[in-house]
Amino acid sequence: MNGVILVAVGGAAGSVLRYLSNGLAVRWLGLDFPYGTLIVNVAGSFLIGLVQALAEEAAVLPEPARLFLSVGVMGGFTTYSAFSFETVRLVELDAFGRALANVVVTTVACLGVCVLGMAAGRVLLALRG
Repeated sequence: MNGVILVAVGGAAGSVLRYLSNGLAVRWLGLDFPYGTLIVNVAGSFLIGLVQALAEEAAVLPEPARLFLSVGVMGGFTTYSAFSFETVRLVELDAFGRALANVVVTTVACLGVCVLGMAAGRVLLALRG
């Protein structure tokens, strides 16, 4: 049951962070492209890679911290459903180029930064000795 509470609290925190991040992205970058979703998904992909590397490869993070951060916070912060809806919406608006850009940039960037996050975790572990 403690795991459920950790995930729920982390998910709430991640959802609030996503809401605030999206608001800032709209204010700073506009509504022409789903920048807010792209930003949270890319940042979340890096962070989940980092957290998982630290948790799995050397048990630097205990399981409750991993649950809170990876499943809870990153689960609430990142959003595949919003990515899907926004891409379909761009297609419906005949913005095919932006829809394709959203799919390609999100996929490539999220996979790439996840690898970077895992590498960063491994570097931190190596520095620790």
